[in-house]
Amino acid sequence: VQLQASGGGSVQAGGSLRLSCSASERSFSSYAVGWFRRAPGKEREFVAAIHRWSGSSTAYADSVKGRFTVSRDNAKNTVYLQMNSLKPEDTAVYYCAAGARIIVSSLYLIDGYDYWGQGTQVTVSS
Repeated sequence: VQLQASGGGSVQAGGSLRLSCSASERSFSSYAVGWFRRAPGKEREFVAAIHRWSGSSTAYADSVKGRFTVSRDNAKNTVYLQMNSLKPEDTAVYYCAAGARIIVSSLYLIDGYDYWGQGTQVTVSS
């Protein structure tokens, strides 16, 4: 599965961005998709994830709950991350990842994801 993350950019605090993760795989709907980020000097961390098929199950890091929303459009083989009320501490490279065998309770675990996109930079200025 090849993943392409896009939609990053530079915004001021309080602004919004929508990231997209597009896949080449026609059965993309059968994959759970997660968003992770790596800020300068920090480890990669979980941001949000959506389970496979309808995507009725989602998970969020506490730091983004209420501000970020993950969704999927299976007809377009794309998963979105809508980011609102952005803060300078959201500045990072954002990666999307996919896994075929992830259970709902493990959506936040980085080890469960088998395929990774190249990352897209998000910069939030104060």
